[in-house]
Amino acid sequence: MVLIVIVAGLLNTMPVLSQDTINPESEYLRIKAIAFEGDYITAAAAAHKLVNAFPSYGDARILLGRILAWQRDYINAAAAIDTLLLNDPDNIDALSARRDILLWSKVNTPVSTDIRAGYSFDSFREPYTLLSQLFKAGAGHRFNWGQAFAGLNVGNFKIGGPSNSDATELQIEAEAWPNITDKNYAYLAYAYSPGSYFPRHRAAIEVWHVLPAGWAVSSGLNYYYFDRSALIAALSVEKYLGKFWLSLKGYVYFKEIGPRTSILLNARRYFYDKDYVQITLGTGAAPDEPFDIQTNLMRLYANTVRVAYNMSVTHKLMMRIGAGYSREEYIETVWRNRFEGNISFIYAIKMK
Repeated sequence: MVLIVIVAGLLNTMPVLSQDTINPESEYLRIKAIAFEGDYITAAAAAHKLVNAFPSYGDARILLGRILAWQRDYINAAAAIDTLLLNDPDNIDALSARRDILLWSKVNTPVSTDIRAGYSFDSFREPYTLLSQLFKAGAGHRFNWGQAFAGLNVGNFKIGGPSNSDATELQIEAEAWPNITDKNYAYLAYAYSPGSYFPRHRAAIEVWHVLPAGWAVSSGLNYYYFDRSALIAALSVEKYLGKFWLSLKGYVYFKEIGPRTSILLNARRYFYDKDYVQITLGTGAAPDEPFDIQTNLMRLYANTVRVAYNMSVTHKLMMRIGAGYSREEYIETVWRNRFEGNISFIYAIKMK
């Protein structure tokens, strides 16, 4: 009986002794070094053991989340960080890691194939009336190198006034988001239309670089050809801050009379990984949105506000709805009101 008590006592003290024999700080640094060397499997296994031995050691849990994310296991990576945030919701390092994981997961979506559809409108009443409606449909697929999308746009343009017309045109487009490195990805786009309202050619390129602590920067170029060419350059800086994403983006429109500029501030508040509300404020002379139709070339200056909401309707269905208002100078010192709205859906027909 005495022997049984002694053995039980030794067994009860083993977890304590095992923790006492491990220096959590030294083990954390060792695991971090292994991960930085690229041995994620070994580092993840050791990080799991460290977290199990010291559940309240927040830095270890953050390191585990990042290692899992580097292995593209975004669900478990987010779960590791969320466990810490349940007890320490204001942990700055954990919030930063959570935003990084969200950003990386966007670039590496689990959706393999999807179908997309959307509708948008744009209208004003001066110096003539315009109602521009755009219907979009297409499909996207996730390749080893990144995402790609191809679709067909149907535009209907109702113009009142002296040149009263009602025209419908087609446009085909393709987009891609290739991964360049673990910290760099790009956006490529091209569209073609044989009509006279859509640009005959529209092309775009933008490259992002992901920085530590939730920062990212990008630069890009947009090209349009109607009866003449139009070129717009873009430069942005982004920051994930807790449940918020902030972006400051500048545009330079190279016109014959010289470069014209505009700037946009985006603020996004996340509720879940893909559910968010976004507010956009913009001002300047360079149109920030793609030139859907030729009349957009006429804009001299505009102050813009937009609101958008993105939500997961189901596990496979995403919806985005938005509205906007611009106070726009179309002739020097002459201004008009301009309204816009949009709704779009993405449905995953195949997951990885």
